[in-house]
Amino acid sequence: MVRLRALIAAALVIAGCGGEDRAAPKPQRPVTLRVASPSDSALVLGSTVVVSGSVSPAGARVQVQGRRAEVSGGRFSSQVPLEPGPNVIDVEATARNRSAALTAFRVTREQRVTVPDLVGEGVDDAERKTARRGLGLESRRGGGFLDPLVPNGLGVCEQDPAAGSEVRRGTTVRVVVARAC
Repeated sequence: MVRLRALIAAALVIAGCGGEDRAAPKPQRPVTLRVASPSDSALVLGSTVVVSGSVSPAGARVQVQGRRAEVSGGRFSSQVPLEPGPNVIDVEATARNRSAALTAFRVTREQRVTVPDLVGEGVDDAERKTARRGLGLESRRGGGFLDPLVPNGLGVCEQDPAAGSEVRRGTTVRVVVARAC
C-alpha cells in the first residue's frame, strides 16, 4: 500500500499535478574572491603571515580563519598567526544577493634549529643530540689504516654543517667518525 502511494505521488509530480507551480529561483552570481599572497604551499619563517587579495563586489565581507578582514576598495588583508609546520588557511567572502566564495590554501611555518657541536662526541651521543632537534645524522668512517688498532670508541672528528648553523628541521648533519681524530 505504501509503495502504491509513492508511485501515485511520483506520477502526479511528473504530470505536473499535486504541487504549486513555483518559478525556480534565479541562480545568484557568486562573489569573486582572489588571494594574492601568500601563494599555496608557501614556506614562511615568521610566526604570522599577511593574507591579502581582492574581492568583488567591493563591499563584500571577507573572513580569514573566521575573523573579519579589512576590506577597502575591493582589496582585503588580514594578519594570521601560524603554528609551527603546515597550516591550512581558509578565506570566505560574502555579499548580499550573491552566493559566497570560499578558498583554502596551505602555508608552512618553517622552524629553524641550531646545529649542535658534535665534534668529540661519541656516535650514540651525536645521534641523540641531532634527533632531539629534529635533525638527521649521516656518518662516514674516517681515520687512517691504523685507526682500527686504536682502543678508543668511535668519535666525531668533523661535521657539516658547522656547529651553531641555523638550518631547517629535518636537515641531515654529515659527520666523519674515527677512533682517533
